[in-house]
Amino acid sequence: MELAYYSDYAVRLVNTEEPARGKDMLTSVEAVRDLFGANQSAARRTTDADVTRFRSVRARLRAVFDAADGGDETLAVDLLNSLLLEFPVSPQISGHDFRDDDGRPLWHMHLADHPSNATAGYAATAAMGLAFHLTEYGVDRLGLCEASPCRNAYLDTSTNRSRRYCSDRCATRANVAAYRARKRLEADRSANTGRADDSAQPTTATGERRSGLRGR
Repeated sequence: MELAYYSDYAVRLVNTEEPARGKDMLTSVEAVRDLFGANQSAARRTTDADVTRFRSVRARLRAVFDAADGGDETLAVDLLNSLLLEFPVSPQISGHDFRDDDGRPLWHMHLADHPSNATAGYAATAAMGLAFHLTEYGVDRLGLCEASPCRNAYLDTSTNRSRRYCSDRCATRANVAAYRARKRLEADRSANTGRADDSAQPTTATGERRSGLRGR
């Protein structure tokens, strides 16, 4: 399993909360276990206490994305380093579950954690994956969705570093909102221009518009 895969652990955890909408999906042991995906052996270690611990790690990971999105590279790295120190992992070469046509193992890097609880294991994996992504591709590849009020985290893997939204849905919503805003602005400008032209017309001594007088 490639190290880049693990960065998605951080994104999945951060996006269990939508602060601007007041939504939090991390409210049960089952919700925590779902984050582990196929790693069911790790998920089975989850207890009620992990719900609170996962929320704490989530806040710290979101702070990394906040700093990166705000252009503060040093703060993003410092925050991530603190997680790496608190939740260490041991890189190992693994070949389990992957075989080539000849039945030989397909060797790959694997992160072996040594957790005291489910939170520690997940946090170690998420932090290491995010650190790999950051050092390999740059801090500016960590972003928060610009489609208000979403602010979901994402990892920019575009070739020209152009990603601004967490999903196609948010990109579409933002584009529609921008289009409607432009149309409102154009309508306001047109209305203002019409009023300006109207006010520029000459008036009679009684203040009536000449264009509005009937022929006598």
